[in-house]
Amino acid sequence: MRQVSFMGPSVSVGQKTESNAVFRNSALYREFLLEREEILRHKWHLSEQAGYDVGFEKGLLDWIVKHRSEWRMNREKEIAKEEN
Repeated sequence: MRQVSFMGPSVSVGQKTESNAVFRNSALYREFLLEREEILRHKWHLSEQAGYDVGFEKGLLDWIVKHRSEWRMNREKEIAKEEN
């Protein structure tokens, strides 16, 4: 079996920290964190009902099927209000 390694461009520690800060302050990342928080809250409720930890995957899939589209629509309304 042949091994192939990829050596990307070298990045200094300062550049890496700066790019992480830009990423963490991005709107996309903030939306990801808000959505993740909702998923974890939903997982907690499911686990409480079941009496055991249902796991992240079950919580995620159940939330997507039952709640994501409405949550997304409400978030888009909130974002539009913030921009005006």
